[in-house]
Amino acid sequence: MNSSNYRSQRVSTRPNGEAANERDRALICAIAAGNQAALEEIYSRYSGRIMAFALKRTGRRDLAEDLACETLTAVWRSAVRFRNASKVSTWIFGIAHILSMKALRNVGSAVSSAIDSQIEAFYDPQSNTEVREWLDAALALLPEEQRTALELSYRFGHTCQQIADTLGCPCNTVKTRMFHGRRKLRELLPKLAAGRDS
Repeated sequence: MNSSNYRSQRVSTRPNGEAANERDRALICAIAAGNQAALEEIYSRYSGRIMAFALKRTGRRDLAEDLACETLTAVWRSAVRFRNASKVSTWIFGIAHILSMKALRNVGSAVSSAIDSQIEAFYDPQSNTEVREWLDAALALLPEEQRTALELSYRFGHTCQQIADTLGCPCNTVKTRMFHGRRKLRELLPKLAAGRDS
């Protein structure tokens, strides 16, 4: 589609229903031909809706803002491959969904990695990191015996035997509680991180 055809199809009001989809199709066709004005119109029509969509799925405003930009960048790059197999809006929100899931996996992976490699650092009294806040919130959700074992180990530096003596249970029981506590933290932390609306 050339620029003159694109301009001739511009409308002063936002169309609805099938007219909206036809307008979207014309815009995607223009974007596929490299028309930046068409991308700007798609942006104005969809950016706010994509942000609301991403915010609902991630719970994080910072991710939602980034995802709106990433989604529309993907539309620019992928418009040439759009085959009219669905409504344009369905295609665009499909891209937003995939990018939202990827962002959540990345957040979860980063936090889980932090738990595995840096949990001791989170108990540093000088620490004031966001992940430390997530850790404290996640610990509060653990069963008391698991939380106590982890806190005695990481916050107070007790050995497994010292914890066993304090709690009046075998050392292997302490190890089991700590194992299950860490496992639950790895499950809880990504959810808390993803659900934080910053």
